[in-house]
Amino acid sequence: MIEISIIIPVLNEETVIVKTLNNLQKDEAIEVIIVDGGSQDNTVQLVRNMGVKIIKSTQANRSLQMNQGALLATGNILLFLHADTILPQGYDQLILNSFLNSKIVGGAFRLKIDLSLFSLRLIEILVNWRSQFCSIPYGDQGIFVKTSVFREIGGFTNFPIMEDFEFIQRLKKRGKIIILSAKVVTSGRRWQKLGVIKTTLINQLIILGYYLGIPPKKLAQWYRGK
Repeated sequence: MIEISIIIPVLNEETVIVKTLNNLQKDEAIEVIIVDGGSQDNTVQLVRNMGVKIIKSTQANRSLQMNQGALLATGNILLFLHADTILPQGYDQLILNSFLNSKIVGGAFRLKIDLSLFSLRLIEILVNWRSQFCSIPYGDQGIFVKTSVFREIGGFTNFPIMEDFEFIQRLKKRGKIIILSAKVVTSGRRWQKLGVIKTTLINQLIILGYYLGIPPKKLAQWYRGK
């Protein structure tokens, strides 16, 4: 019986997807569903070569891709994973154990960024503090949720950005969000490309803009520098 369905939205992820998939445990209780948003590189072929299930999305939109994957999932628990994020060892049992508490409806892991910069250690501390005390994890922390609850609240809203934040806000109304002590390791490629200060500033401005009611479509354009 499949217990956990891991859903990974991808778009041109040939440089990271093999490492991410190789890290996942080969277990009959775990299924992996890749949802491709129209990759133009070798992502799709690499996934197929590894024998992992892959479906085509109607468009490159992470919220839509994750919802499409969830529709096909057969596990009791859904785990939404970014293509450049590595799960901790024993992640499956950690997730299953968390639901022994009937008040828990979902959760995520603590965050580690795979660049050896002191400034990023500070970012990690702030992110993990926010997650723990505000119960607001973001998508790069590996959000997991009971499948039944995910479907009851309608999945992710079709936003081009901040879909994880908005989803967690609704999920919190259904029960407790747990932040596991184990850490996922996520790529620091955006931090490396734009710099820590600029990336942090952009991230905070996007969050502020969301709170101020700026449409997610406009926020996504700003985030991508358009």
